[in-house]
This record gives sequence, C-alpha cells and structure tokens, in this order.
Amino acid sequence: MTKHVVNTLCLGWLIVAGGCVETDRSFSQPTSLDAQVRQSLQQWAVVPINPPPAQNPALVALGQALLFDKELSGNRDIACATCHTPATAMGDGQSLAVGTGGTGVAPSRTLGPSRQFVPRNAPTLLNTAIGLPYVFWDGRVTGFGGQFQTPAGAALPPGLPNILAVQAMFPVTNRTEMRGEPGDTDVFGKPNELAQYNDSQWVDIWQAVMRRLLAIPGYQSLFAAAFPGIPSTQLGFGHAATAIAAFETQSLTRLDTPFDHYLRHDDNALTAEEKRGAILFFGKATCSSCHNGPQLGTGNFTDVGVPQIGPGVGPEPPLDLGRGALPDNEFYRFAFRVAPLRNVELSAPYFHDGAYPTLDAVVRHYNDVGVALTAFDSTQLAPDVRATYHGDPATVAGVLQQLDGRLRQPLRRSEAERAELVAFLKALTDPAARNLSALAPASVPSGLPVR
Repeated sequence: MTKHVVNTLCLGWLIVAGGCVETDRSFSQPTSLDAQVRQSLQQWAVVPINPPPAQNPALVALGQALLFDKELSGNRDIACATCHTPATAMGDGQSLAVGTGGTGVAPSRTLGPSRQFVPRNAPTLLNTAIGLPYVFWDGRVTGFGGQFQTPAGAALPPGLPNILAVQAMFPVTNRTEMRGEPGDTDVFGKPNELAQYNDSQWVDIWQAVMRRLLAIPGYQSLFAAAFPGIPSTQLGFGHAATAIAAFETQSLTRLDTPFDHYLRHDDNALTAEEKRGAILFFGKATCSSCHNGPQLGTGNFTDVGVPQIGPGVGPEPPLDLGRGALPDNEFYRFAFRVAPLRNVELSAPYFHDGAYPTLDAVVRHYNDVGVALTAFDSTQLAPDVRATYHGDPATVAGVLQQLDGRLRQPLRRSEAERAELVAFLKALTDPAARNLSALAPASVPSGLPVR
C-alpha cells in the first residue's frame, strides 16, 4: 500500500532510496542530464567549432598596429581599440559607445563638448571570425558565398577576403565613431581633412585614410611586409581592412570553453547546475529558438522588447528602428541581430543599447518581457546615458506591438531555474578571454598614445 502511494506521488519518476529521480516516459531507465543535453545539442545543430586557419604573421602585425592606432580617426583621438579594448573583452563596457571628441578610454570614456553617443553598444570582437553572416546590430553588412551587401554598394573595393574585412571598412567613415564633423581639428590643432567629404564619398574617405598611413615610415614597412609585390600606389584601405581582419581572426578567437570541452564529449566539463541550465536553454526557456547553431546566435533578427535608449537610428529619432531602418525592411521594425553567445559573460552590458548590466538581468527580462519593458528601471544605466532612455507609453507600446510572438507570454521560470540558465551562459567563457592585456602593443607607428 505504501509503495502504491509513493508511486502516485512520483508519477513519471523512478523511486531510488526513498526519493524520486526523473526518468523517460517508459519509467524504466533514468534519463541522465547528459542524455538530455546531448539530445538538445543535436536538435539545434550545436557542434564543435574548428579554429580558423593560421594567419600570415605579417598581416597580423599590421592589423594589430592599425586596430590600436588613432591615426585612422579624423581627429587622431580614437582608435578601433578605444571602443574595442582588451580591458573589457574587446567591447567597451558601456551601454552606448563614445566616439571621436570624447575623452578617456572605455569603460570610463566620456562625451566631449557638443558630441552625442554612438547610437548603439560596441559589441565584442571576440570570435567574430567564426561564421558570421551579418555584422553590425542591424545587419547592414551581409556576406553569403563570398558576396557582400553593404551601404557602400559598388564603391566597396573588390577582393576583400571575408565579412570581417568588409566590416572593418566602415568605422573610419562614420562621423560619430571615428571620422568627425566638418570644422573639427585634430589633437595637434590641424584641420581634420577626413571630415570634409560627404557621407556618400566612400572611396575618397578611404583614400584619404590611406594617404595618412602611407606617409608614416613604419606603416610603409608594415604594408610592404604584409603585401609584398604590391606597389604602395596600388594599396587601398581594403588592404588595411584585410590586415585588421587577420589580426582579429588570429588573436581574438577564443574556443576553449567548458562548453567546447563538453561538445567534444567530456561529460565532466560542465557541472550539474550548468547542465540543468543547458536543458532549460534548449528547452522550456526557448532560448535556442533564436540562439542555435555553433555560435549560438547570429542567424536572424528579432524584436525582443529591449528598452529604447540613445539618440536613435532611422527616420523617427530618437527611436532606433534597428533593421527596420534599412530600405525595404519595415517588417523588422525594432528588430536587431541575434547576438552570438560565446564568451557572453564578458561582454556586458547587454543588447544593442546596453540596457542591462548583468546576465541575471537579461534572463529576468526574457522571463516576462512585457513587464520588464513597461517597468524598466533606468537607474541601472550610467547617469549620462539615463537621460537618453525613452520610456514613454507610445514608445513602449510600439516596441511591444512588434514583439516576437515567442515572447508574448511569460516564461515563468523560477529563481532557481534562472540561476541555472546564468550558470550555463557562464560556461560559454574561455578562461583565456578574461585577460587580453597582452594584445595591446607598446606603441604604434604613428607615435600616438595607445591608451
């Protein structure tokens, strides 16, 4: 009689030493955590990632110098690495990036007089060499089968080897990020000649940056070593972008995470809590419906109800319409690229505008998006960013109107389950990515300060 009562209480479970252990539907064998996780991995096409091929050392050396050199910016006051800095896992640790005219280095960089924030968060450069079909938060640069679509159209130089090199072409053309405004002067008080061109004069801007670089003896030597046999008169910014991509590929690929070890069949690489988090991630929490494949993301664009922060992008400032601001993409209003999750623990703050400072806050957002957006607490933002939050009822209603249908109902995950999800996300961190300080060179050919 007692046994019958216990079986009723443990319906769907196996009785072991007076307790209950979850089993499969036959109730004959326990379904292990590993079996559940591995079934999910197969279902969502999550497979080990092979490292990219080794890059030409001369290309890598040139790319490293270029990434850290402020000579590429109109006012000679900001480098790519100012917002993608080793100290913050090749992001900047800020909700919205601070471009040219600012002072300091991320994450403490501040706006300069009469400047505005870059409209979006600076994403990490870690693992960007691994199978990205889209770059930038709105995916305005795409690459499939060696064919690229970009805002520059036919002006994009031929021969760029990959989408990472294509992406590197554009920050130097952006006024807020690096190029500056008409009338700006550089750190030496000289006129900023890069700012004189119209925004559509892509080729002129790229040629002007190359004239700067090739006037420096150190870069003459680095370009000659990286591109032997190509006369300096035939070098274009596409060659510089190719070198930057080579450095990112060689130096910023981090694939030695506990999760990677688990994918290679080391069952002990994840803790029981991390495995339970993985089961939730690929199951009831529905994360994998967007974050799937080897990179756990980058395959689509969606509106996940992120609060609107910043000066805006698109025809309705101060709103950021995301991919919906691109021509013929009205369907994607308020939709942004699904970010890859490798090393996500290190890339706070999160989402396209850095709305949330912690992974716990992100998981809480997804648990009930409607409540999270409506009751968003802007005090979690830095004070200077707080003023750019747009929480008026019309904006909130507009974002919720376009909300992904998978998020319209609360997930109702418990506090313990949310902690398990966060534990799994932290298992996506490569320990070697925690300290990238060795990536910064002691100096760059321009002689400008690296920091």
